[in-house]
Amino acid sequence: MLFVTMGLELSTDPRHPIQVVARRAGLSADVLRAWERRYGAVTPGRSSSGRRLYSDLDVERLRLIRLAINAGRRIGQVAALDLASLRELVDEDRAAEGSRPRDASTAPDSAERDFVVGAMIAVKACDAGRLRHVLQRAMVTLSPDRFLEQVARPLMGEIGRLWAAGEMSPGHEHMASGVLRQILTQLAALAQPVEGAPHIVVATLALQAHELGAMMVSAVAALEGWRTTFLAGDLPAEEIARVAELTGARAVAVSVTTPAENVSKELERLASLTGDGVALLVGGQAAAGYDDAIRAAGAVSLRDIPSLRAVLQALAVAA
Repeated sequence: MLFVTMGLELSTDPRHPIQVVARRAGLSADVLRAWERRYGAVTPGRSSSGRRLYSDLDVERLRLIRLAINAGRRIGQVAALDLASLRELVDEDRAAEGSRPRDASTAPDSAERDFVVGAMIAVKACDAGRLRHVLQRAMVTLSPDRFLEQVARPLMGEIGRLWAAGEMSPGHEHMASGVLRQILTQLAALAQPVEGAPHIVVATLALQAHELGAMMVSAVAALEGWRTTFLAGDLPAEEIARVAELTGARAVAVSVTTPAENVSKELERLASLTGDGVALLVGGQAAAGYDDAIRAAGAVSLRDIPSLRAVLQALAVAA
C-alpha cells in the first residue's frame, strides 16, 4: 500500500530492519526503540521470525520527529502528530531558523553576544579574573541552556578558531580553557541527578587532548538529570570502557576534536568493549570526518546540543 504526501509515494509495507531505519532516520536503534515503546512514535510490523520491520512511512515519520526535536521541541510534543502536521512543523522551524540572524537572540547587541565579546576581551588580555567574572555573570543572568548554547559554545569556537589560525598563543588558550573548565564544572554541580538516573561516562579518545567540548557534554547531561563521570582527555578505548563497566554506564560519549589516524580503530574498539547495552555517542569539531566509522561502530553522531538532549532524553526513558 502507498501513502502519498507532498508528492511523495511512501510505502506502508513493513520491510526495513531496525538497523536500516535507524541509519536512514539519523537515530540510534536504542533511541528508536525508546520512542516506539514510550511514545508510540511508530508501530512496526513483524517478520515471520519476530523481528521488527518498518515501512517507508515509518522512516519518514522518524526523520521528521528527529528534525523537530533538533529544533528544540520535546518528543512528547511531536510523537503523536500525523505526517502532514510534522512536516508543517519542521518547515515552520526551518523558516524561523532562517530568520534568526536578525532576531534579538542572535543580534550583535544581544546580551549573549555582549558576554561573548567581554569574554574575548579578557582572553586576549590574558586576564583570568576578568574572564571568570564575565562568565559567572553570564551563568547567573542566563538560563543554563542559553549560557551553554549562546555563550560557552560560541566562545569555545572563537578561541579554537584563533588558536588554529595562529592568532592566539598557547598560553592564552590554556588560560581560557582552565577558566572554562571551572565554569562548566560549577554549572554541572548545580544539577542534581534524579533517583535511579542513568549514568554516562564522558571522555576524549586517545590522542585527543582538547576536552572542553567533552566537558560541555558532561554539563548538558548533568542538567538533563544524568549521573556523570567526566574523564580527562587522551584516553584509550580500554580505559574508557573499564570506567563504563565499573559505573554501570548506560552511555559513553566521546569527543573527536582533531583528525587522527587512530580514531576509526578506537571507535571500533570502544564499541566492541562496551557492547550493545551501552549507547556510544560521538561528537566534536572533527567528528563529521568520521561518519562512516561512527556508523560502523553503531554509534550516534552528535551535531549540536539539541541533538544531544534528544538522545539523552530517549535513553533515559529506555533505561
